[in-house]
Amino acid sequence: MPEGPSIVILREAVEAIDLKGKIVRHAEGNTKIDKDRLINQKVTDLRSWGKHFLICFKDFTIRIHFMLFGSYLINEQKKTPPRLSLQFSKDELNFYACSVKIIDKPADEIYDWSGDIMSGSWKPAKALQKLKEKPDMLACDALLDQDIFAGSGNIIKNEVLFRIKVHPLSKIGKLPEAKLKEFVKETRKYSFDFLEWKKEFTLKKHWLAHTKKICPRCDIPFHKEYTGKTKRRSYFCENCQVLY
Repeated sequence: MPEGPSIVILREAVEAIDLKGKIVRHAEGNTKIDKDRLINQKVTDLRSWGKHFLICFKDFTIRIHFMLFGSYLINEQKKTPPRLSLQFSKDELNFYACSVKIIDKPADEIYDWSGDIMSGSWKPAKALQKLKEKPDMLACDALLDQDIFAGSGNIIKNEVLFRIKVHPLSKIGKLPEAKLKEFVKETRKYSFDFLEWKKEFTLKKHWLAHTKKICPRCDIPFHKEYTGKTKRRSYFCENCQVLY
């Protein structure tokens, strides 16, 4: 599942072909939304929130969520049918194996941009407060909670917890105040590192914990476990990551 930084890369790629203000000339695909509604509509904005890519129109918004196996192509097509294909005068967007939804409201009425870890409107104090309101939540679940860290996913979860030396099964309410602040700060920081490395095609080279077998700090085997409510893969060191 693409995480927030990957959605930012998509948004920037679409912005680069200057579709804002352009008219949808044709829409097709195996999505069940009313595709005819999109024809002759003008794109007012292109935005991202967490793991959602948003194509904005005057009175509604198309939300693209890539789920586990979704993908996209710009000015190219796959042999497989698209979930949604939007064609403009000179360009086209093709989305595959994803969730497509029409939301009958402008994006600003739906999304809290301050909760998006990649947004310029991100407010760490709000994330900190949300964490404090859930003292029994596990650290591994907190980093996958889109209401707290919109855009964070399993890679970010494993890398952040390793960097701040917190065991994934730690309870949020047991973390010291300074560690909680570090929790929030490092999530934001690592997300932008992720973005930079993803653009360089070097992301995997920088992983310290995710999918790794040996702890680079302790030189002992990592522990792999399916943790938390979502049972996502966690890679952690039982020696240097403290269980609070």
